[in-house]
Amino acid sequence: MSLSVRPASTMADVDVIQVVGGARLAGEVQVVGAKNSALKLMAAALLAPGRTVVSNIPRITDIAIMGEVLRRLGCAVEYVGDEVHIDVPEHTGTEADYDLVRRLRASICVLGPLLARRGSARVAHPGGDAIGSRGLDMHVDGLARMGADVSGEHGFVIASAPYGLRGASIWLDFPSVGATENLLMAAVLARGQTVIDNAAREPEIVDICTMLTQMGARIAGAGTSTLRVEGVTELHPVHHATVGDRIVAGTWAFGAAMTQGDVTVTGADPAHLEIALDKVVTAGGLVETRPDGFRVQMDRRPSAVDVVTLPFPGFPTDLLPMAIGLASVSEGVSLVTENIFDGRFMFVNEMVRLGADIRTDGHHAVVNGRERLSCAPVAATDIRAGAGLVMAALCADGLTEISHVHHIDRGYPGFVPDLRRLGVKVERAAAPEEPTYTF
Repeated sequence: MSLSVRPASTMADVDVIQVVGGARLAGEVQVVGAKNSALKLMAAALLAPGRTVVSNIPRITDIAIMGEVLRRLGCAVEYVGDEVHIDVPEHTGTEADYDLVRRLRASICVLGPLLARRGSARVAHPGGDAIGSRGLDMHVDGLARMGADVSGEHGFVIASAPYGLRGASIWLDFPSVGATENLLMAAVLARGQTVIDNAAREPEIVDICTMLTQMGARIAGAGTSTLRVEGVTELHPVHHATVGDRIVAGTWAFGAAMTQGDVTVTGADPAHLEIALDKVVTAGGLVETRPDGFRVQMDRRPSAVDVVTLPFPGFPTDLLPMAIGLASVSEGVSLVTENIFDGRFMFVNEMVRLGADIRTDGHHAVVNGRERLSCAPVAATDIRAGAGLVMAALCADGLTEISHVHHIDRGYPGFVPDLRRLGVKVERAAAPEEPTYTF
């Protein structure tokens, strides 16, 4: 089986999702591996020659793009069921092309492994979702502390360490997931000890630490704000299963609460969503946790709940669109505060088109809940905003059409079939052609 990367001009980019409002989500949905982990695990395979297998991967566009990034670095990549088999040569390439990296911000995470194994790397500045500035300063500063010479030229990050990387003490100004991952993957093959303070604590960080340890790395402190890495001279390939996707699981949890539904989610650890699920309970829902998932029941209109996004273990920024959606149909006024990305509220105008009463001021949004939203054509601005708009459309009267759904494809495998299984009248179709006008 193969996953393919479609050009930007294909029909996938102009598809729409049509949702009939008034649905109540009910049933069971299976969550697969986390996109935000699987992509980095694939990059980590570069650290060891031979075949690494990453299982429980989501079949989404981003995985296909990362596979192509690895192919162009000289790896053989094959998809078998829910697994990706990555055969890494003794000498990989060192340049990640602009045409792919611009489509996938996570591809910047090949910088650390390439620099650690090959002593040089040339990686295009990344693209990804338009949700605010996400600079590479912490990546660059940390690698420089480890002895790398890092510069920028013609849209590329160019790094070299011809004599190898060395351990260093690194303090991150912010617990950046991307910077933590890149520095961690560089440190495992560096000489001596590297200490990363104020490191990210997300479950996806723990997942990559687990895989690297299986490969022979020596890492202490996974899941805490301080990571200590004793460099080793070589690593070996492994078979590793990706952690369940807490953001997809949280999307269904909020969808159940918004639609006064009853949804059982399997394949995700409820401990990774403790604060998010607590918000559902505060809104009036009943949450039953299980070893491999949870059940959310809501039998009345939800109550308003204030939400503040923070790095893990705080409320995830990726669930902010769902929190806005819940607030939009809750009884009362909610205050939603975004502390991670300065452009996360870009989608609010689309929510307002659906009849939501939202006022934004800087990184705050005041949401006055309404009993019912109204259907309208809206456009997804990023992965999570797209999913949030679909959930909001379930609470609208009539047919809502969501365009730019290629964003949703990047984070939610089988999204439309899952919605159907939960009782939603939903179709995916080609968008109508734009009218032409003449003088």
